[in-house]
Amino acid sequence: MSELLGEYSRKLDAKGRLSLPAEFRKVLSENLRVTPDPTDQCLLVFETEAFSAWVESLFEAQGGYSASNRKMVAQRKVLNSRAKPCEVDNSGRIHLSPQQRDSASLDKDVVIVGDTDHFEIWDEERWSQFVEDTDVASLVS
Repeated sequence: MSELLGEYSRKLDAKGRLSLPAEFRKVLSENLRVTPDPTDQCLLVFETEAFSAWVESLFEAQGGYSASNRKMVAQRKVLNSRAKPCEVDNSGRIHLSPQQRDSASLDKDVVIVGDTDHFEIWDEERWSQFVEDTDVASLVS
């Protein structure tokens, strides 16, 4: 997969459809996975393989997934249950269910944010606040 980068302002239509940036449509497969991020700030959108890798990476930070660890089993179950398959239609749009939109407080004005191996869908105001609160300059100082 190519890198997904950039920030794109979009509008959700009344049916919950969202037009993907042309740059993303060129490199993404038609079959995606949409899941709320663990803090319910936004929606995360992955290609199938990248979603599986993301779930595994969460457990790697805890020493790797263990089927004998009840907490990990429950966490993985919740992560997988919240993810839904999503297809890109012929017009380059994805459909977000009412539950998905509610989980990330998405109404009409949204921002699509590329994050290398996946992209995120944010409420426009929430994204602006996130950017304002993030000190990128501290990376180089």
